[in-house]
Amino acid sequence: MSSVLFTPLRLRDVEFRNRIFVSPMCQYSSDDGLPTDWHMVHLGSRAVGGAGMVMVEATAVTPEGRISPDDSGIWSDAHAEAFRPIVAFIESQGAVPGIQIGHAGRKASVDAPWRGGAALGPDAPGWTPVAPGAAPFSPSHRTPRALAKTDLDALVAAFATATDRARAAGFRVIELHCAHGYLLHEFLSPLVNDRADEYGGSLANRMRFPLEVVDAVRAEWPGDRPLLMRISATDWVDGGWDGEQSIAFAQELARRGVDLVDCSSGGAVPDARVPAGPGYQTGFAAAIRSRAGIATGAVGMITEPAQAETIVRTGQADAVLLARELLRDPYWPLGAARALRAEIPCPPQYERAWK
Repeated sequence: MSSVLFTPLRLRDVEFRNRIFVSPMCQYSSDDGLPTDWHMVHLGSRAVGGAGMVMVEATAVTPEGRISPDDSGIWSDAHAEAFRPIVAFIESQGAVPGIQIGHAGRKASVDAPWRGGAALGPDAPGWTPVAPGAAPFSPSHRTPRALAKTDLDALVAAFATATDRARAAGFRVIELHCAHGYLLHEFLSPLVNDRADEYGGSLANRMRFPLEVVDAVRAEWPGDRPLLMRISATDWVDGGWDGEQSIAFAQELARRGVDLVDCSSGGAVPDARVPAGPGYQTGFAAAIRSRAGIATGAVGMITEPAQAETIVRTGQADAVLLARELLRDPYWPLGAARALRAEIPCPPQYERAWK
């Protein structure tokens, strides 16, 4: 049988050459939010390696929205301009350039993981994080400032402006980061969101701010380009965000012009017990695809070509997103194509190794 993993996928007017997407992965290597040579090599090598889409790491819509001071940002025209050559190279290699935009919320202002990841103080290079309420992520994190309605309006505008800058930079796909305990996910999760206004309490209220962001971004993003959203399909804690709420949310996303839901999990609270294992989140992608009527991406410990092929062949998801496996091997798609006996273009400079 011919491989389904290596068949094209079309979302709106964008065609992906295959269904292997590079998951957004923080590199903690930006300079005041600006991408560096590291990003050109990191992202470009994965485009050379045959992925269908190469997505830039979580990129903050405001300086305070970064996870760490070394994270990517797109809060100025200079940031958009700095991404242009990277975008152009990704596209020149046949991959679709995508960018994930978001805000870290109460998990912001921490150091890079290899420096311990400790919370940074309110003075430079740190800052005071913001969140739905004033509870910190953990005892070792900084206490955030609770967002007022005027703050939320300003953040919606920041997402819209970041969207326009992503368009100017040449990106063909935007993904909104609504997962892993960052700001948009914080509003969804009843473990985090204890607001008493129209943005807290009921499911409809907890979805309100993320959906306001979706509407603003979709209105700014060209109609021929797809909009994705990464969600945490469950908090892995009783009484938290769960699969049924995710399905209801995905149904609303489909109505508002989101084209694919990227199904991850966890991150809202530090003490969740996550049963990690090969393909452990794929069931969320399958349920949302089936019950919400929207395309999905599966992510999480997908490492083997046959595993990825089975996920898309059996309709559990429309695409797979690989993270650590593509850190280990930027050319994983070329090797997977060989394993699955699929045809895939190879850069002529590398043909002698893959014939």
